[in-house]
Formats: sequence, C-alpha cells, structure tokens
Amino acid sequence: MRWRLLKKRRRGRTWWLVTAVALVVVAGSGGWLLFRSDDGAAATAATTAQVSSTTIQQTVSASGTVAAAKTADLDFGVSGRVTHVWVAAGDKVKKGQRLAEVDATALEAARTAAQSTLDAARAQLSEDEDANASDVQVAADQTSVVSAQASLDEAEQAVDDAVLRSTISGTVTSVGLEVGDTVGSGSSGGSSNGSAGGSSGGLGSASSSASTSTSSTTAVTVVSNGTYVVDATVASSDVAQVKKGLQANITVTGVNDTVYGTVQSVGLVAETNSSGAAVFPVTIAVTGQRNDLFAGTSATASIVVKQTPDVLVVPSRALKSSGDTTYVLKMVSGKATRTTVEVGQTYGAQTQVLSGLKSGDTVQVPGFTLPSGAGTRSNRSNRTGSNQQEGGFPGGQGAFPGGGFPGGGAGGGFPQ
Repeated sequence: MRWRLLKKRRRGRTWWLVTAVALVVVAGSGGWLLFRSDDGAAATAATTAQVSSTTIQQTVSASGTVAAAKTADLDFGVSGRVTHVWVAAGDKVKKGQRLAEVDATALEAARTAAQSTLDAARAQLSEDEDANASDVQVAADQTSVVSAQASLDEAEQAVDDAVLRSTISGTVTSVGLEVGDTVGSGSSGGSSNGSAGGSSGGLGSASSSASTSTSSTTAVTVVSNGTYVVDATVASSDVAQVKKGLQANITVTGVNDTVYGTVQSVGLVAETNSSGAAVFPVTIAVTGQRNDLFAGTSATASIVVKQTPDVLVVPSRALKSSGDTTYVLKMVSGKATRTTVEVGQTYGAQTQVLSGLKSGDTVQVPGFTLPSGAGTRSNRSNRTGSNQQEGGFPGGQGAFPGGGFPGGGAGGGFPQ
C-alpha cells in the first residue's frame, strides 16, 4: 500500500515536471518569436522608397458652417396693412419678383397731393418770372419747386415700396407676415428695398395706430441658390497668416469630394469660441456652383498660406545621423550605400533634401522596431491589465508567483 502511494506521488511529481517544462518551452518560444532581433527587440524588414519632387503646402486650419453666399432679409419700407402675400417658404424666386403687398390707398393719395403741390409751385414760379418779380421772390419760388419735387419723388417711391420685391434670385426660407398684418416704416432688413419718407411716413403711422397687429420680424428671407460660403474661425495665433484671396481645401460633412474655395474676408475683431479661446472670423467663398451643399452643415477648411513647388523629399525615417553628418542608405546596384545628404524643412513624415540625392533615387527605409524593456513591459501591462516585471511571469523575474513553480518555495523547487 505504501509503495502504491509513493508510486502515485511520483507520478504526480512527474506530471508537474512535464507541465513545467512545457510551460517554459512555450514561453521561451513565444518570447523568441515576438522579440527576436540582435538587440532583443521585435523588428520588421526594411523597405525602400523613391526620392521624389512634390509641392509642399503650409496650411492653417479653420472650422465653421456652410451658409448661402447671399441672404436677403427683406422688409417693407412703408407702413400699411398687408393685402397680399404671394410666396411661401421653399418657393424659388427671381430678382425683382413681387413677394407681398400693403394697402397703397393712402400712399397713392399722398403722391397725388405731392404732385399738386409741385404743380402749384411751378405755376407760382412761372407767374412771378412773367411779372418780373424780385430776384428774392424768384429764388424763393425756385426753392419751393425743388422741395415739392423732392416730396413727390419720396411719395412715388413709397407707392413703389408698397410692393415688396426680392433683391436677389434664390429660395424663400421664411415668411414672417400674413394678410391682415400691419407693418411699420420702422421695420428694417439687410436687403430692404428702400425707406419711406415725407408724407408717407405720417400716413403709415396713422395706419399703424388703427391696427393691433404689427409685424416685428423680417417679412421675407431669401437665400441664393447654388453659391455658398463657409463662415469659419481661425485661432488667434494663425490669423496673421490668413489673407484675402488665399486658396482653401474644404471638407464638408456628408460630402465625399473635397470642396475648394477662396478666402473672401478676414475679421479684425476677435471672438471667443466654446472653449474660451480667442478666434477670428474668416469667410471662405466656395468655388463655382454646387448642388450638394446645404446651409448650416459643418465644415472644416485647410487654408493654404504658403505653397512651395518642386521640393525634393524623402521619408523622414530614412534619415540617419552620425555626429554632425546626416546620411541615407541609397540603393546602388541592389546594395545599400551610405550617402551623405543635406536636409531642409521637415513636413510631417517627409523631409526636404537640399543636396546628395536626386529625384528617382531609391533609399532604404528601416522597419519598425518594438523595443524590449520599458516598452515591452508597458505593452504587456496593457494586454493583461497588471504591472508585470520585465522578462518574467507575474510576481518575479522569470518565475511563477512566489518565486518558483506552483507549490514550491523561493528556490523554485517542485511540489513536495
């Protein structure tokens, strides 16, 4: 019985031994596969790249929204009760097309009165001139004629302004009035068709006092079709480089193609963005007609502030240094040959070459290397979620937890 137990126990030790050896072999093989290189780091094979000439652009970033190139906020320049509204939101209109109208009865009466006043002033001037009146009297008559003519011009303009017309061709985006509303001569808009003056203003005021409904919003808003701008902002540190006329590459949300534009204006007064940083407004005019853009869509732009053509560049990773010397491994007859170069500006992953290479040359680009040590330790920690020691299993240098195999002591023994 004792022999059987001893034999069984030895079989258990043998199983532990086989398991431990297998783990060591697997761990060693995995480590060799992952970290094989001369310095114990993982490395990929070197590649080659061709030296080429390209156009280098320096850009400034801007962000904002797409907007219609032209927006007309239209309001009546006279007072009166709205009698007709001929458009609704979404309608296409042409420049000069009528949109709405107010009752022009009082305005027409004022025009008639102004015409009568002018006729009387002219008749008085003619009478005094025929009677050889004094120069003072003739001058006064002439002044009356000029004043009466100005009043008539204003009255005629007021009658014309009784019909609200679009100042641009485009699409109606909003209509802020209805038939029966009363509009006042105090209304104003970005593209109003004129303002009332003289007697028409007084008549408008009387008309307004007879109504309890007065429009205080923009009567009609019209935006242009097919032409757009990007209302954007740039950082205060970049605004000095942005000038009117610079080209921009625009990325618009929902549009796959690059949209091109030109800087139309640069604001002189800073604004504060959502992060509290100072930014400056920039308007970028989109080039050409577009039917795939929509006002209010988000957009980002790269404004080209400097462009240098025919710049000879190589991948920055192909450059090596030895003391004060910079060199590359140029491929000559299939062999990597050390070649000294003079470099200029670095543009991201590419560096300008001033001398030592020509367009069409091929250089060697080293493969990526995954270093051992701290980097490896960090990578393992990210995979396992624990802080492991370099070169070993959790808990110690090259050991299982506790310094040995399971069941053993610090000396790393087998199970007893």
